[in-house]
Amino acid sequence: MSISNDSITKSVEIIENYLVKTRRYLHENPELSGEEFETSKFLKSEVQKLNLPITEVEGTGFYAILDTEKVGKTIGLRTDIDALPIVEKEENQKSKRVCKSKVNGKFHACGHDGYMAILLAAMHILVKNKDNLKGKIIFIFEEGEEICSGIGKMVEALEKEKIDVIYGAHLAAFLDTGKIAIDAGPVMAGNAIVDFTVRGKGGHGSRPDLSINPIFAATNIINGLASAWVNRVDVRKTVTLGLGMINGGTIANVIPDEVRVAGTLRYFDIEEGKKALEFVRKVGSLTAEAHECQFIENKIIQDNDPVINDKILSEFIQNSIEDIMPDSLAKDIIWFASESFAGYSKLCPTALAMIGTKNKEVGSGAEHHNEYFDIDEKSLTIATTIMVKFANDFLKAN
Repeated sequence: MSISNDSITKSVEIIENYLVKTRRYLHENPELSGEEFETSKFLKSEVQKLNLPITEVEGTGFYAILDTEKVGKTIGLRTDIDALPIVEKEENQKSKRVCKSKVNGKFHACGHDGYMAILLAAMHILVKNKDNLKGKIIFIFEEGEEICSGIGKMVEALEKEKIDVIYGAHLAAFLDTGKIAIDAGPVMAGNAIVDFTVRGKGGHGSRPDLSINPIFAATNIINGLASAWVNRVDVRKTVTLGLGMINGGTIANVIPDEVRVAGTLRYFDIEEGKKALEFVRKVGSLTAEAHECQFIENKIIQDNDPVINDKILSEFIQNSIEDIMPDSLAKDIIWFASESFAGYSKLCPTALAMIGTKNKEVGSGAEHHNEYFDIDEKSLTIATTIMVKFANDFLKAN
C-alpha cells in the first residue's frame, strides 16, 4: 500500500502550475509575523477545498488532518507563513523578478511563500492518493516563525495528536537547485537575543565633565565583549556574536541620556550559549558601573534551540530521497541561521531538510533576509516531490 515513484513524479508535474501560481500569489501578498490574517484565510480556503478538518491555534496558525482511516503512524508536515519587514528590490541578482511584493516594506525574504505552496501542493497529492496510504498526516501552518510567536502555541496544541515524527523543509539560498541536505545532528544554530540599554546623564557637548556619557560606556562594553569572545568562548563550541544595532543621540553637540545596543548570538551547544549570555550580562553591568552608568536588560534570553535532526529519521529520509532523486544529497551542511522548528523536537523525532534554490541563471542565491533574495521556482517541485515521497515511504514502512 503506497504511491509509486512514477506516480509521485507525474503528480508533481501535474500540480506544478498550481504550485508556482500559489507561491507567486503568496509572495505578492506578504504579511508580517503574527499579522498573517489574510494569509491564514487563504490557506484555510485551500485546505477546505480538500475537505480536511482544520484545528485553529491561537493567533493565525492552524493545522489540518488527513486521516486515511487505516491503522498506521501519524506524521507532521510543517510550513511557516510569515514575511519580513524588508523593502524588496525590483531585481534579484540577475534580472527583474518574476513576481514582487505588492505591499511596500513587507517581503517574503526567507522563502516562506515557497514553503506554503509546497505544503499545499503535497497536500493535494496525498489527499488524492489517500486510498494508497495508511495512518494520519497532519499539515502544520505555523505563524510568526521569524519572531517565535507561534511555535509554543502550536506545540501545545499538537500534544494531543500523538505525532510520531515531524518533517520540515527550508529553501536554502546557499545550496544549488537540485541539491538537498538532511544530515543527522545539528543543522541550524540556536539563537539568543541581546538587547540592552546603557543609561548615563545627558548634557551639553561643551562640558562633557558635567555629564555621564553612555556612548563611551556602550563602546567599552562592545569592545569588552569582543575580547571575551576571543578569550572565553570554547573554541570547540562556536558561539557567534552579531551586534546589529546601536542607537544613541540625535545631534553632535548633545550628550544623550542613554544608548541602546542589540544583536543576536548563534550557537550549537546550548550550555555554551548560556555561558555566552552571562558574558554579556557581566561585561555589560561591570563596565557600565565603571563608567557610573546603569546597565539595563531589555531582553537577554535564549530564544531558539539549535535544530538537531534525529539520526534515525534523517537516515530514513536520505534513503527515501536517494530512491527518487539519486545523487542529489549534499553532505555536512550546517547553517548558522536559526529556526523555530527546533521546538517540535519536544513532541517527537524531527528532521529539517535544506532544499537548494540557488541558480545563477534565474538570479537566485542572495542571502536570506536580503533585499535581493529570490528563489528558483524549480526548487518548489523538488521540495514537493521529497515531501510526498517521505510521507509515502514512512507511512508504508511503519
